[in-house]
Amino acid sequence: MRLIEAVFPADKEDAARKAVEESDPTHYRFSERDDGDCMVLRAFFIRHGAQDLVDKLQEICESGKDWRILVLPVEATAPQPEDEEEEQEEAKRQEKRALREEIYDDVAKGAGLSSDFFVLTAASSVVAALGLHADNVAAVIGAMVIAPLLGPILAISLGVALGDYKLLLRASRNAAAGLALGFATAAAMGLLLGVNTDSYELMSRTVAGLDSVVLALAAGVAAALSIVAGISAALVGVMVAVALLPPAAAAGIFLGAGEFSYLARALLLLTVNVVCIMIAAQGVYFYKGVRPRTWFEKKQAGRAQKINVAVLLTLLMMLVGVIIFAPVGTMPEVEDLISGELPAE
Repeated sequence: MRLIEAVFPADKEDAARKAVEESDPTHYRFSERDDGDCMVLRAFFIRHGAQDLVDKLQEICESGKDWRILVLPVEATAPQPEDEEEEQEEAKRQEKRALREEIYDDVAKGAGLSSDFFVLTAASSVVAALGLHADNVAAVIGAMVIAPLLGPILAISLGVALGDYKLLLRASRNAAAGLALGFATAAAMGLLLGVNTDSYELMSRTVAGLDSVVLALAAGVAAALSIVAGISAALVGVMVAVALLPPAAAAGIFLGAGEFSYLARALLLLTVNVVCIMIAAQGVYFYKGVRPRTWFEKKQAGRAQKINVAVLLTLLMMLVGVIIFAPVGTMPEVEDLISGELPAE
């Protein structure tokens, strides 16, 4: 349920009334004209129609000034509508989807750079590096809980879906900054601690198989769906961190310790995860109809989506080729890689 509240110039009243009638809200009311020659519309929706009204009101008012549209979630209402049971059954049959503006607001907030973002990224990288080195599963999981990696990754895909190049560039910068900071922090830990080849948690991040592709795709789908459906992203944020933080931290450790063979394998896993998460998120946004409002923006977004999908699918095919034809799907022979010798026959 949502309440749409719009303040608009009084000379737009006729167009606003037509838009409301076409959107078919459960209830609506117009205020009287105030001293500033403005009016207020309040429209309550139990089912679909809120996005349609918001779009039409923007088209009506965007050429003028002194207007504002608020989208408010409604937890409960009294008295209950007379046809509440029918409305609820219809709502269950409908796909639950947040409004475009709600999705943008949620994602844009998670994609911002702040001191908290850098502190959490550095802290999660330290905890992950220590957990990987000590083969401590609890510490690795704890690092994934506090890692703020969900926002920038989803914002990249949303920027492509909406053709919003400012959001795309800002999110790409933030994602790169977060991964770079985590990588550098883990590299410093690797320089101090070295590589514990007896740690399963660490050495397993050198394994990239087809199951890694499936895991990353599932993480991307879950993350994007959590935003589109308007549900909490906390748990799927951990799922995305599963695919991003441990291999990034492992790669940093290997770099700091000078183990370049392990570094290459961990970077392969990290690249597979990033590419698959972005492909999956892009697919979810397209399937759920997350698109711009105007014709020009839709055309711009369509072009960006085609380029983005083509690049990502090409990268994925190359990565899958490496996984299939290179010996990266199993744990490395530790002693052989360290000594540089082949095993005796």
